[in-house]
Amino acid sequence: MKKIIMLIISIILIFGLVACNDNAPSDQNKEVKEQEQTNESSTNETPGNIDFTGKTLNVVTTSESYVPLFEKFTEETGAKVEFLSMSSGEVISRIKAEGGKPMADLWFGGGIDAFMQAKEDGILEQYTSPEIETVLPQYKDSEGYWLSKGITVVGFMVNPTLLEEKNLEVPKSWKDLADAKYKDEIIMSNPSISGTNYAVVKGLIDLYGEEEAWNYFQKLNDNIPFYGKRGGDPQEKVVAGEFAIGIIPVAKKPFDIASENGLEIIWPEEGIPWVPEGVAIFKNGEGVDVAKAFVDFMLKDENQELLAELDGKDGAQMIKPGIKGYEIGLPEDKLITQDLSTFGTLRESILNKWQEVTKDKESR
Repeated sequence: MKKIIMLIISIILIFGLVACNDNAPSDQNKEVKEQEQTNESSTNETPGNIDFTGKTLNVVTTSESYVPLFEKFTEETGAKVEFLSMSSGEVISRIKAEGGKPMADLWFGGGIDAFMQAKEDGILEQYTSPEIETVLPQYKDSEGYWLSKGITVVGFMVNPTLLEEKNLEVPKSWKDLADAKYKDEIIMSNPSISGTNYAVVKGLIDLYGEEEAWNYFQKLNDNIPFYGKRGGDPQEKVVAGEFAIGIIPVAKKPFDIASENGLEIIWPEEGIPWVPEGVAIFKNGEGVDVAKAFVDFMLKDENQELLAELDGKDGAQMIKPGIKGYEIGLPEDKLITQDLSTFGTLRESILNKWQEVTKDKESR
């Protein structure tokens, strides 16, 4: 009898163990499947299917030309985009005046010197987009605080009719602009405000060397009655006939305007200053997550193509391989060899020196 009871107990235990073993793989498989689904969901979280409906991305930018890009981002993510146009120098000044409080979530456009300075000031959010791998090292911060969306190049817009009336030749070089015969005929923007014109100052310092460059700027200053407060002032004032020569960012739009108004665009013979146009996320902004998604969105090839079209009208040439900007006849061999590593670190000292040289002139 005891043997029969023991046999029955053994059979029960065997079936119990088998049942437990059958269930274990099922539970494990369920957990693995759930984890795979989670990973898949995380991987697929791109601007194309992220839902930011009800959220707003606040952007400070240099131009209203980017509205189509912002609208496309809204279509894909649901995020509303509100923007404020402001030059790069004004952004830095305003944030400092407000104790480091961010004025927006995203900073889109402006000379890279200001972005480098903002990194040093600790007002930028660190973010490295998975889409940035193909961008060359000189166009992105190694620590992920800023990246470039393109480069802006600088030349002259001139009014040949106005110059002819005054028996003056069309200037072909930077040295020409220092000739006293052009006194009061030249307009440029204040480099403390305009990142593009800071690039002119820094570029010519790199081209000529410190001593020769500052001697040149003193002569150039003698020919400029005042400095513009906005980056677009020189172009507007040459078109209006107020000045014969303007130092401007050159792109397709200025060429079109020049053609329509009997003006000319000149590439200076000695060399062409240029500056990367920055993009960065402000630290402690309310929409940091939306701003990161926008950076990913902006770097996708199809959106780079749209950006190339928009930037080509106002300023920048593209820097992502395979993405071409507008053809403007840029002689790339004349681009000045510039030390970008000191664009930000020398900014304050260069602008202080500029202030000393130009202290007799106001900005307006």
